[in-house]
Amino acid sequence: MEVSRKRQRSRVLNRFKYIKTCVLARELCVLVRANRVALSKEDVQSCCSFISKLCKEAGCGEPSELCGNAAEDVLSNEEKYLELCEQSCKKCGEAKRPAPKKTTYVA
Repeated sequence: MEVSRKRQRSRVLNRFKYIKTCVLARELCVLVRANRVALSKEDVQSCCSFISKLCKEAGCGEPSELCGNAAEDVLSNEEKYLELCEQSCKKCGEAKRPAPKKTTYVA
């Protein structure tokens, strides 16, 4: 019974970390991208920097770096910002998600 509990605990904590970092980062990114017109460049820079930190915490180095670079470029070069943001989103979409729970039949 204890092995089963440890396994369940591990799954729950992994899922918690995934939601705390990846899911939150994606939702915030969508929010910023969808409302970019209403936000100042400084707002976008601050939001994207925070999102980049979430990605880094999740262990997604490349999307984090691209998002961080986009945050730096938003003030000076909007085209480059949009390009880097798009690349970051694509990489984030390619990131490994937690495996779905496997059900086992016990007779």
